[in-house]
Amino acid sequence: MAQTHFGYQNVDEAEKARRVRGVFDSVAARYDVMNDLLSMGMHRAWKAYAVTVANVREGDKVLDIAGGTGDLARAFARQAGARGMVVHTDINEAMLRTGRDRLLDQGLVLPTLTCDAERLPFAEGVFDLVSVAFGLRNMTHKDAALAEMARVLRPGGRLLVLEFSKIAAPLAKPYDWYSFNVMPLIGRFVAGDAESYRYLAESIRMHPDQATLKAMMKSAGFGHVDVHNLSAGAVALHVGVKC
Repeated sequence: MAQTHFGYQNVDEAEKARRVRGVFDSVAARYDVMNDLLSMGMHRAWKAYAVTVANVREGDKVLDIAGGTGDLARAFARQAGARGMVVHTDINEAMLRTGRDRLLDQGLVLPTLTCDAERLPFAEGVFDLVSVAFGLRNMTHKDAALAEMARVLRPGGRLLVLEFSKIAAPLAKPYDWYSFNVMPLIGRFVAGDAESYRYLAESIRMHPDQATLKAMMKSAGFGHVDVHNLSAGAVALHVGVKC
């Protein structure tokens, strides 16, 4: 069976899918609390910036992949309005249920679907915008997922990938210390799970850097790709326009 990476470990591809599912099953209930603690609230600013850049218009059709607890789906739904459509998806049922329940509590009833980004169950050219926030790095075949995202977009449609990336060199050492010492410790005391947060730190280091991801998006069918570095490159927003 083909091998891939799970953090710094080499595992079978099927084993990675099972382990990633276990990570997010474990952290789903405390996901937003942990994000606030670990990013000192910055994850909200990163997502707000992505929503601003997305510039969803009334009537747009939007697909939110790895939508988790529904932050982006909620913001897009308000912009798309009653004439638009926002589909909230995730491969992890625990995360999706958490997000769906939160959306319902806020009066939003959105199409919610468990699906694999590498095999999207949508026709070609359906969506005006596809977004994936902090989910691409957990996908086994990123090139296949990006190709699927391009397939379901109309010509001229846009893909937004918000993801951890390569931080500026002067900050690399303190960022590594924080990631591998503080993150697992907070995970242990707040979420009761140090190992999942150690994996998340490792998965960030294994994810393609800004230039590599830009090249991958171009190979997947995006003719123009802009890169917006946030927080000194700790996070990057890639915006691709389908040919």
